[in-house]
Amino acid sequence: MKLALLPCVLLLATVPGPGPRPTAGAQESCSLRCGDQSGTCSCHPTCVGLETCCEDFRNFCLEVSPSSGSMMGGKDFVVQHLKWPQPTEGVICRFKESIEILGYVDSLEQVHCVSPLLYETGRIPFTISMDNGRSFLRAGTWLAVHPNKVSQEEKSQLENETRWQYYGTPGTTTGNLSLTWNTSVLATETVAIELWGYEETGMPYSGNWTAKWSYLYSLAKNAPNSGSFTFTPEPASAIYQKWRVGALRITSSEHYQGKKDVLAIWTNEHALAWHLGDDFRKDSVSWARAECLAWEKLEDELPDFLKELPDCPCNLVQAQADTGRFFTDYGCDSEQNSTCTYHPGAVHCVRSVQASPRYASGQQCCYRKDGSQLLTADSIGGSTPDRGHDWGAPPYRTPPRVPTLSHWLYDVMSFYYCCLWAPECSRYMQRRPSSDCRTYRPPRLASVFGDPHFLTFDGTNFTFNGYGEYVLLEGEADGKDLRVQARTKPATLANGTQAQGTGLAAVVIQEDNSDVVEVRLADGSGVLEVLLNSEVLSFAEQSWMDLKGLFLSVAGKDKVSVMLSSGAGLDVSTQGPFLSVAVLLPEKFQNHTRGLLGTLNNNPADDFTLRSGKVLPPNASAQELFQFGAEWAVHNSSSLFTYDSLWLVNQFLYQHKHDPTFKPLFSNEIVLSPDQAAEVAKLCGDDHFCKFDVAATGNLNVGNVTRAAHRMYRERLQSLQPVVSCGWLAAPSNGHKEDFKYLMGSTIRFHCNSGYSLAGAETSTCQADGTWSAPTPQCQLGRSYTVLLSIIFGGLAVVALVAVIYMLLRRGRKSNMSLWTSHP
Repeated sequence: MKLALLPCVLLLATVPGPGPRPTAGAQESCSLRCGDQSGTCSCHPTCVGLETCCEDFRNFCLEVSPSSGSMMGGKDFVVQHLKWPQPTEGVICRFKESIEILGYVDSLEQVHCVSPLLYETGRIPFTISMDNGRSFLRAGTWLAVHPNKVSQEEKSQLENETRWQYYGTPGTTTGNLSLTWNTSVLATETVAIELWGYEETGMPYSGNWTAKWSYLYSLAKNAPNSGSFTFTPEPASAIYQKWRVGALRITSSEHYQGKKDVLAIWTNEHALAWHLGDDFRKDSVSWARAECLAWEKLEDELPDFLKELPDCPCNLVQAQADTGRFFTDYGCDSEQNSTCTYHPGAVHCVRSVQASPRYASGQQCCYRKDGSQLLTADSIGGSTPDRGHDWGAPPYRTPPRVPTLSHWLYDVMSFYYCCLWAPECSRYMQRRPSSDCRTYRPPRLASVFGDPHFLTFDGTNFTFNGYGEYVLLEGEADGKDLRVQARTKPATLANGTQAQGTGLAAVVIQEDNSDVVEVRLADGSGVLEVLLNSEVLSFAEQSWMDLKGLFLSVAGKDKVSVMLSSGAGLDVSTQGPFLSVAVLLPEKFQNHTRGLLGTLNNNPADDFTLRSGKVLPPNASAQELFQFGAEWAVHNSSSLFTYDSLWLVNQFLYQHKHDPTFKPLFSNEIVLSPDQAAEVAKLCGDDHFCKFDVAATGNLNVGNVTRAAHRMYRERLQSLQPVVSCGWLAAPSNGHKEDFKYLMGSTIRFHCNSGYSLAGAETSTCQADGTWSAPTPQCQLGRSYTVLLSIIFGGLAVVALVAVIYMLLRRGRKSNMSLWTSHP
């Protein structure tokens, strides 16, 4: 099964097309009414499926193609379904009510806009004026994307990018640099190639801290649009030396130099080593050391952001299972066979999904092939936290919340200064230490799958196959209300008749005033369909979206993940004819949940709590549990679902949320023939969920899918079990240690360098109470008799010689023995 690749996101707009303009708010038009369901016709996104749209809906409630692009801007997009004769007046596109860009109408009478250079990601509102700016009546939404999450085809490529960022350092002091691009993006004969620099000025963490991209200078002004350009870098003028991070922009030569927000192709942002001055080229190590010391001084004056970061998961399986709070770092991804350039020795890293609340900082956690943490205290490849979260943080735009760029200034460039261009990495690692996992608490997992079977946060399991819309979870943390609702529908037997079992057909989630995300099975296709605030989304362009209060990711062909600001996570995937859902809640939701997924409080006995507060016993019958489920039917007043077809309206909006006429098969009513029982036993083994689903649907395949879903749940639950960590244990001064694992049962062995002897325990083991069995020993200057003799003579001779020496010492014959204990 695959995700539906639908045309483009429906974008809300508010105004009339060409010809006579209807009066604002007129009920027969969508002028100024997009999103409105009232009146004689509808301008709400659901009107397409309900066939209730006003005739001019497509002219006002716009679609654009493409619907997304890099936040660096410069991408041309066209308004679909809107035809406009060549205007006598100018077309102006206004983004975020302040950034105005000249649009145009092409020879096919299509209206175009160019996306602006932004300092944020997410859905950006825009309006269009067709009368040279006198009125901005048409509106839409553009999805601005993190530069590293757009396709490579959309960007200009720096050939051998490492060489660009090391140019002027030993071994890379001369030679040419080259870049390439897709010429079809720019329909022009000649291009200008410009350098833009990024900076953040003002007092950190104050109101005057500002972010700014600036045009610096051009490398070429009328270069052929051949798709490649090669040059020999020269040191830039002194006035440009303060810019250390930047990107190249390729645009048509017809524009004046540095003109903002025109059709363009950008390279990746990068360290501008290649444009730095002669002082850098003459002695890059000394130059970088001075920059590292200056960064170190500034860093020590800034607030300590480390204290508010989440602790890292203890091992790789925990990190990959905790999808509500951590997500794969695109620079070190085992599934993509990344080289992990900045983290040698690691095979996989994750980043905290949400930036920290006060300082907008980010956590990073890296892991070795064996799944253990890689710490900076042990290796330069260890994970390092970030003063600026790589993905930025709402409300974006101001430091240190600008996606990727704040991170470059405060975390990446300092790594270049201290670690890559100068041998001062200990200074960097001291201020960017890896997090161990002593305070990490795995999230709690609940799941629903099959016909449908519920496994609560406290481990209770039951089957409830009602037909309707139900509350999976209502929870609260950090003052935010979390709601998860599910819709079920009956299964279909092989002969086409309705089965006595149901399964999940849709799941919807919202936290506080976040966007509402619904994941459902498209009618009859078995394909996942995702709706955002009732609009059907397309993932043809982007697999990751930064949205209001959440992040949305397509993780594979038939899986959608929602990551909320509280740290809660929702994974929805297709499992046979139904959906499978996993909900992850961090510890702060303890004692603050209710619904079909139970009360999260480590007490399975109260998981069957009704809305009234009455608690059913753990041994409640299947019939009693059916009534328990029915009581958690969604109320119309609190439903989050989208009803965009007549069938959904008639079946759920205007009917009982729980269908009282549907009679399911209960577990105590299952009767199988001997042949059926043998078949089921062979397939299902001891999995009672699998057995039930075969009986309810008459389909062995459904049972097999349920068995697989149950196994995946158990494996994930095992991955999320708490792990005891004793924390990092130092090696002795003038010595070293074997192994770098710090979890319960791990043993560290210590050794001293040549010329030193060990004083203390040779090993230390991480104990169940989270403490080490022994502290780090000392390596003392000098050598023991046994050590020296073993070096010289080795083997059994040591024993004999020690015995002789001991006897001589006992007799007072110490003559020249002081020779054996002299310093090396």
